[in-house]
Amino acid sequence: MNRQLLKEALIKYFAGVIIVGLLVFLPAGTIHYRNGQIFMAVLFIPMFIAGLVMLKKDPDLLKRRLKAKETEDEQKSVISFSGLIFILVFVAAGLSYRFKVFQLSEIWTIIGTILFLICYGLYAEVLRENTYLSRTIEVSEDQKVIDTGLYGIVRHPMYTATTLLFLCIPLILGSSVSLLIMCGYLPLIVKRIRNEEEVLERDLKGYKEYKEKVRYRLIPYIW
Repeated sequence: MNRQLLKEALIKYFAGVIIVGLLVFLPAGTIHYRNGQIFMAVLFIPMFIAGLVMLKKDPDLLKRRLKAKETEDEQKSVISFSGLIFILVFVAAGLSYRFKVFQLSEIWTIIGTILFLICYGLYAEVLRENTYLSRTIEVSEDQKVIDTGLYGIVRHPMYTATTLLFLCIPLILGSSVSLLIMCGYLPLIVKRIRNEEEVLERDLKGYKEYKEKVRYRLIPYIW
């Protein structure tokens, strides 16, 4: 086992738990914010399991997933605005709970939780299909075009999965204001995909032909 990789993964994992926990529960004014507890569970328990599986089965993939520093200038602004949106989503949800305003009914929490877990399964399948996936936009030296499975339906199934995951977060947290804020992520993911495809066309052999084969980027028959 790669102890250094395990150490790095655990540090980033627990840092994420602490940061997200503070952003969710501090605005709520209590740790007994039930929607926040559900969200923390469905986010971090599968994440921990996925990390262990990658550490054992594909440590190179885990290493790429831990890498967060973008090299493309256009993506740096996308990451910054995305981070701001998530902060606002968590804070707004906590405040909605504290002041009992703009709250969604419990059925939306149930629906959001179920959809979140389904999308997490979709996310895991994408990781299984494409071992080259990185959190940053880059092309590995030995990278090849993946055009089977989910990649035979849309060109960016990872973004399909994560976008759906993100839209489920406000439902789980039970805040209509947070849902409205999260919609601001949609134009950012469009910008990210457009820039990523420019990089892939330039640096990844066979990607132009793949674009001709698979027409849709994110959602079949729509875009």
